[in-house]
Amino acid sequence: MPNSGQTILSTLKQKLSGINRLFLATVVVPTLLAILYFGLIASDVYISESRFIIRSPQQQTITSLGAILQGAGLTRSQDDTYTVHDFILSRDALRKLDTQLKLSQSYGEGDFLSRFPELDMDNSFEALHRYYQKQVSVQLDTLSSISTLRVRAFNADEAHRINQMLLDMGEALINQLNERSRQDMIRYAQAEVDVAEENARAAALAVSRYRSEKTVFDPEKQSALQLQQVSRLQDELIAAKSQLAQVRSLAPKNPQVSVLQRRVGILEAEIQKETAKVAGGERSLSSKAAEYERLALNRAFADKQPATALASLEQARNEAQRKQLYLDRIVEPGRPDVAVEPRRLRNVAATLALGLVAWGVLSLLIAGVKEHQD
Repeated sequence: MPNSGQTILSTLKQKLSGINRLFLATVVVPTLLAILYFGLIASDVYISESRFIIRSPQQQTITSLGAILQGAGLTRSQDDTYTVHDFILSRDALRKLDTQLKLSQSYGEGDFLSRFPELDMDNSFEALHRYYQKQVSVQLDTLSSISTLRVRAFNADEAHRINQMLLDMGEALINQLNERSRQDMIRYAQAEVDVAEENARAAALAVSRYRSEKTVFDPEKQSALQLQQVSRLQDELIAAKSQLAQVRSLAPKNPQVSVLQRRVGILEAEIQKETAKVAGGERSLSSKAAEYERLALNRAFADKQPATALASLEQARNEAQRKQLYLDRIVEPGRPDVAVEPRRLRNVAATLALGLVAWGVLSLLIAGVKEHQD
């Protein structure tokens, strides 16, 4: 019996010693380390927060007098909001911040776990960019389209300066996009004006060249004048033939008969000649009218293009006077009064809770393994 009692006692001691070691490793040591780090070592982290929204002029379709009186408003521009977000987290923004605020130095003032460079001791720009994306965050509320910018730093003034500079750079980006849009609008409209004016000059030159080559001014008007001349000659021809008929009927041997006959012949030849100018061969006005009308139509169409292009240019200039995008600050960057992070008590309590969970799970696993072996 004494041997059996000693055996049970030794077994209990082994179990207790095993449990104590496990408890020590999973609960006591991590909790003590958490108390040591978060209580004495961890650096204070200050968070500066700001809110902004990106808006663009509302494009309205005027359908009634009420819409005209309503005027143009502003609407949210979510696509351009993501553009600003990407820029804030980009390498370009980090490079400007590092140049002006010496970001790599200010982020190197923290404790050994939270400062830059981190434990891997990589102090390259890419490592700084990865670290920067952990310290700066920007989130969009899709319902209100309001963006929230948060900046973490080991110094309250530094967090405020970084947040302020990021907003300034975001606004500068919006102004740059506006300026680029204005320049493109005016440049394209001016190019259309130049093309229209060149087309008008080319069309006028083509008409002038055709007139010089064909010795014609306006075939239609000239044809009308020629036809009037033919009509007048025909009237004279009719009068001459009537007079010739009267003279023949009264005095067939009158000397005036030969004179009137020659006059009739001259008038008929002249009528034929003038008619040929209007509707004869290749040199007639009718043969030149088709090509001239085509050139005149091209010139008339080209003459209207500069006016339309100039109206578009004026509209583009008026449109360029307005900003296309706006960055409105809803909440200015705040200067934090107290350090928000690290949440020391919560982190210690979380470490203790996780240690207890790990201890309980491992204890059950160890007990199950031993029972299976027995």
